[in-house]
Amino acid sequence: MNFIVYDLIFLATFLVFLFSFLYVKRENIKRDGLLILYRASWGIKFMNFVGKRFSKSLYFFSYISIFTGYVLMLAVIYLVGRIVYIYASSPEIVRAIKAPPIIPLVPYIDKIIDVPFFPPFYFTFWVIIIAVVAISHEFSHGIFMRRYNIKIKSTGFAFFPWFFPIFPAAFVEQDEKSMNRTKKFEQMAVLSAGTFANLITAVLFFGVLWIFFALSFAPSGVSFDTYAYSLVGVSAINQVNEKTVENSTYERILELTNEEELNKIKTDNGNYVSSREFLENQENNKGILILYYDAPAINSGIGNVILEIDGEKTRSLKELQNDISSRSPGDKILIRSLTSGGKEIETEITLGENPSNKGTAWLGIGFVDSEPQGNIGKIYSKLNFKEKNIYYEPNFDAALFIYNLLWWLILISLSVALVNMLPVGIFDGGRFFYLTVAGLTKNENIARKSFAFFTYLILFLIFVLMFFWVKSFF
Repeated sequence: MNFIVYDLIFLATFLVFLFSFLYVKRENIKRDGLLILYRASWGIKFMNFVGKRFSKSLYFFSYISIFTGYVLMLAVIYLVGRIVYIYASSPEIVRAIKAPPIIPLVPYIDKIIDVPFFPPFYFTFWVIIIAVVAISHEFSHGIFMRRYNIKIKSTGFAFFPWFFPIFPAAFVEQDEKSMNRTKKFEQMAVLSAGTFANLITAVLFFGVLWIFFALSFAPSGVSFDTYAYSLVGVSAINQVNEKTVENSTYERILELTNEEELNKIKTDNGNYVSSREFLENQENNKGILILYYDAPAINSGIGNVILEIDGEKTRSLKELQNDISSRSPGDKILIRSLTSGGKEIETEITLGENPSNKGTAWLGIGFVDSEPQGNIGKIYSKLNFKEKNIYYEPNFDAALFIYNLLWWLILISLSVALVNMLPVGIFDGGRFFYLTVAGLTKNENIARKSFAFFTYLILFLIFVLMFFWVKSFF
């Protein structure tokens, strides 16, 4: 049974349990502004114990936490500015990314938005990650509160009504009078503690992911991105599907193609193939077409992962290159490959002659040297231990599930750490920024105005991002 079925069963069970629990405990549910809060006293004794037992260590970590808070705040302000610049100046990149700049964290987000490097994000992942990220974040707030004798009123979960009950967040509610009586340094230590915990979580699980990947995956094939292709002038084409073309034009070439199979296209210098759809997408190429070489790989329809050649495993690109180069044009080989749908197929292929290196054997596959776009894409590339163009096979069935879970946990921990340090009212970074300005200027009025200015500025930039995202599709 596909795991999605189990995941949806778990989702249904979770909702039944959550609704039942909240109904039984309904006296603890209160509306607070935009949130629905379930208040309890979970973990307060533990926070009090840790805060008092390790007070000296926590005082030392307060300096590191505050410094980390400033680093994260500068980083997220830079990222917001950088993203706004990209969205305003490079609509082609925005169209390629497709994903909106503001994305709520919901199960199956990889199905909702089309981002090719996103691994699956199951509801099971969501529950585990929310628990790890939110609880570590809020417990860190609470531990530092008790270190500095700030009273904790309650703990619990918060729900956004428009996502209720699928989008909960944990909270530790401090007594505001007690919080305001403490020194600015102590308040800033409390505010930055949550993001500091998220950063530590990301670093720790990055190490876990690195070790897990090394022990659980092995290189088992070579994946290719495309078939060998070339740029061909429309005027140079003289034959399409064995029909002669004189004074060729794009429209005439398209007229001679069919939709059901690869179309054979010839010039004086070479033979090429292309699907009709691929040609239709090049309507605006201004007299130049991208055409695939009439090569063995594309004609045979092998899968995009080559696992074996003549029974010998192909574990690296170098092994594949050495194998093909040791053969001659016209040699027959048996390739076992893996399709994009995960099906293994065996195909007998007659090797061709490399058009740019006469006398050498040629398969006709290509490798695109590109990096994931956008900031999430860059983070993805840093979290990816896989060597490019290598297919890795898990050593046991659950390995890929665990790998994807750890990958999402790291990414979301980093994202929460960054977003929470935005100098905006609803985030920890808002009050953190306010206290910083108040401490530097010794003027509460300037601090309030600066806080309000940056809050509205960030909200305006978010509006600008959404505007340019929508504009990029027109």
